[in-house]
Amino acid sequence: MISAADRGLAGLPARLAALPPSCGPVRLVAIDGHAGSGKSTLAGRLSRALGGAPVVRLDDLASHGAFFDWVEPLTRQVLRPLAAGRAARYGVYDWERRAFTTTAVAPAAPVVLLEGVGAGRRALRPHLAFLIWLSVPAGVAWARGRRRDGPELAGFWAEWEAAERAHFADDPSRPHADILITPRDGDYHARE
Repeated sequence: MISAADRGLAGLPARLAALPPSCGPVRLVAIDGHAGSGKSTLAGRLSRALGGAPVVRLDDLASHGAFFDWVEPLTRQVLRPLAAGRAARYGVYDWERRAFTTTAVAPAAPVVLLEGVGAGRRALRPHLAFLIWLSVPAGVAWARGRRRDGPELAGFWAEWEAAERAHFADDPSRPHADILITPRDGDYHARE
């Protein structure tokens, strides 16, 4: 059952479930946007609306030394197993310990959500069934992220913003999005 907070998703969950598979038997759906734009929140809501669709978080594959250099491990640990109809097992980075300390598992479900900055990059687009862009201006999203993480991570955010700016200048996702979604007051407003 879709909650009141998820009603703004309208027919999106059913639309995603009806797409043709894009990565073996999986419909891989990317949720991209600036850091702090609400990608994790949207992924959680879509996952619930899709009956518990697995969510692969790119924050788990990125690291301090490689904010955006995670395509190879994502391909090896997630995309290839899913394409073969097997569960993906991938290392999870602990941002406080600065090491990959645990493993996550994402089953080869009918829909798998790939959530994170750069989820719609050119190297991944051939594997995607659908690309969602969270339409929140960079400055607004980054301010949200800074508030969420607190002043002790101000140095990290300065590095992150520069890296994100460079990433999207070289490899923008937004122009390739199938839908633009704007979060507003706990609801979502979409435009194709």
